[in-house]
Amino acid sequence: MGMGRPREFDAETALDQAMEVFWRHGYEGATIAQLTEAMGINPPSLYACFGNKEGLLKAALDRYTKLRGVWMDEVVAAPTARDVAERMLMGIADKQTDPANPPGCLLVQGGIACGTGSENVPFELAARRAQNEDQLRDRFVRAKAEGDLKPSSDPAALARYVSAVSVGMGVMASSGSDREALRQVAIVAVQAVEAQSSDRT
Repeated sequence: MGMGRPREFDAETALDQAMEVFWRHGYEGATIAQLTEAMGINPPSLYACFGNKEGLLKAALDRYTKLRGVWMDEVVAAPTARDVAERMLMGIADKQTDPANPPGCLLVQGGIACGTGSENVPFELAARRAQNEDQLRDRFVRAKAEGDLKPSSDPAALARYVSAVSVGMGVMASSGSDREALRQVAIVAVQAVEAQSSDRT
């Protein structure tokens, strides 16, 4: 009886490990040795599966955005625009200071200090962040149509503002700010969104 086929590695688990390496070290800082060790594979297997390091990053980002997308669906399901902002920003304060995760946000950390040969990486990350902003914008458009936001409110600008705050919170977390500091920022931002809410009772 011949040898059985070697067990294939769990793709999702391997991508989770790669995602953490990119998250902690950024695209430039993450080495092939670090990635393959974390994923439990050898370099030829990495190249065979993902083509190259950038291909692996895109696959890891697909995994990250899929997981984040489930959370964003919960965020935009909040009953009011104010609640959407609070659920998102307070959630970010908690998630990005959770010791179980690398600090900050992969969509910010991953593209820091990209040099020659990896110019596409920051654009890839920006495109992923834009997806979240678009989802917020659509939710705020609905909030305005429902009378939850003032007629003078600008849903696109509001979504851009909340997104910018979230990115800033990610930078703070990666720089060592604690949960309380991020929550303070979130509270002020939620108040700003609340100021755009209608006065209906």
